[in-house]
Amino acid sequence: MTKELPDNIQQDLEKACILHKRATSDYEKCVEFNTLMSDLLARLEDAGHYRYADRVMTILLDCMPKEGSSCEKATISGERMNKFCKL
Repeated sequence: MTKELPDNIQQDLEKACILHKRATSDYEKCVEFNTLMSDLLARLEDAGHYRYADRVMTILLDCMPKEGSSCEKATISGERMNKFCKL
């Protein structure tokens, strides 16, 4: 993660990176991840970090929690999260 982000946003992004690894097979964690990323999207946009907001939006486009089933796009979302977490 980059130092230009406010500490609270950076901490939540790091939390999201860890959370996604557990969310692929746990519906409640998936919903928590989706909610956190949605909140982060708004906060990034409000802070003027549009490049990061675009990345979060791309991840959210494939993130659709479904109760009783595993994530259909876990691999794609996981790859995007891994790239995002390395910034």
